Formats: sequence, C-alpha cells, structure tokens
Amino acid sequence: MNPSIITLLTDFGSQDYFVGAMKGVILSTNPLAHIIDLTHEIPPQDIHAAAFNLLAVYKSFPAATIHVSVVDPGVGSSRRPVLIECASQLFIGPDNGLFSWICQREGDWRTFHLTNEKFFRRPVSATFHGRDIFAPVAAALSNGAAPAEFGPEIDDTVQLESLAPKSRADGTLEAFILHIDRFGNCITNLTPEHLGDKPDCATLVVNDRRIESFRSFFAESSDDDGELFCLAGSAGFVEIAARNSSAAMVLGVRRGQPLLLLPKCEK
Repeated sequence: MNPSIITLLTDFGSQDYFVGAMKGVILSTNPLAHIIDLTHEIPPQDIHAAAFNLLAVYKSFPAATIHVSVVDPGVGSSRRPVLIECASQLFIGPDNGLFSWICQREGDWRTFHLTNEKFFRRPVSATFHGRDIFAPVAAALSNGAAPAEFGPEIDDTVQLESLAPKSRADGTLEAFILHIDRFGNCITNLTPEHLGDKPDCATLVVNDRRIESFRSFFAESSDDDGELFCLAGSAGFVEIAARNSSAAMVLGVRRGQPLLLLPKCEK
C-alpha cells in the first residue's frame, strides 16, 4: 500500500451512493490512497464536458497521479474499458473519447484494454463499471501493478474531434466553442498563440457578431454589462465573456458552435 493520488470525475452527482461506492472499493484495497474529487457534476452522459474538464485540470497534478473518469453512456455495451499512460500520469475509464484531447495535446501515449478480470470486483455489474472495473483497477495501480498486467495494448481508441482550428486559404481560422462554463463564458479551441503578439488586433465572428475587444481580466475597463470581449482563460484557451452576464446567452450559442478568427487585415 502507498499514498497514491487517485482523482475521480463523474456525472454521478452527489444524491446517490455511486461515488461513495467507488471510494469504498478503492480504500478497501489501498486505505492509504489520497482520493481527490475533481467534480461529480458533469451533465449526464456529456462526454465532451468531461473531456474538457480533464484537459483543463490534469497538468495541475504530479506525475503518477491516477485519474478515474466515468461518464459512460455505453456502459454494458461493447465499448471497451481502457487504461491510458500519458503525460507521466494514468487515466482509467471507458473508451469513448474522454481522454482523447489530452492525448492530442501530449502527442505520446499508450493504451491498454482492461481485460484481466482478476483485478475486477466480482460480480461485475452491467451498469456500474465505475465501481466494479475502474475503481479496483485504480486501486491495484496505486499498489504497484504495472499497466501491462491489465490487458493488451491497443492503438484504435475512440477520438473526439480535433482541437486544432482549420485554416482557410485567406488566413481565416475556423474554430468552435469547446465548452461553456457555469458563468456562460464560451471557451473556444483557439489559444492565445493563434491571436499573435497583438491580440487587440484580432476579430472573432460568432453568429454574425464581431468581437473585437481583448482584455486581461473580466472587470477591465468597462462598466457596460453584457459587453462582449475576449480574454486568455485559465485553461489555456481564448474565451468569450460578457461583463456581469452570460456570453452564451448574449450570443445565443451552444457548445460546438462554429466561429471565425479573421485575418488581421480584415479589421
């Protein structure tokens, strides 16, 4: 037993027994494990929201952290349970794209199909792999089991859409809204590097609305509630915000909405 860090991210909420059951399974195998709740408030079955939150947080943790992520609309089906080695950390969950943005960013990873049932809790429920597969695998890893012990290495995991904006011949970048947080800020798949060394010259177009203001923080230089502007967000992406309001509501957009970053000469 050792004091490994194991994080949990799910769409289970806090009303039912699900999270507690996973923690009980982990602690039954390794009572010294440090279990960290990332969030259990991912909208039900929202794989993209889970993938973004993992992408935003994994670099905050030290090497050898074990991340268990269970947003699993395909539980009980033919979808595979997987273990991924990436960025000197370990990621456990369903093969449905949850970890693909981290893998895209890092560019180097190994994936193992979890097939060795000696590590599973018995019997395995068809509806609760978080408790019966993912939690016990995490606990075994925290006690020193090697990733290769859990099953064969595979190279055909499910991938979400690319994080990279698409470039047009005229220099326009086609991007999209990657995530909308609880404040209504629209996180795009653009990074500050896409805006160059003069972000004030950038123009974003969303739903035919031009956004030409770039700020360093939310309350900077304006008292106009609802005014739209961009800023570099804490997750490393360009965000669209509205002072004291929801940018998503002002723009009338949802996650996945396309947007354009115009060439600077068009401003």
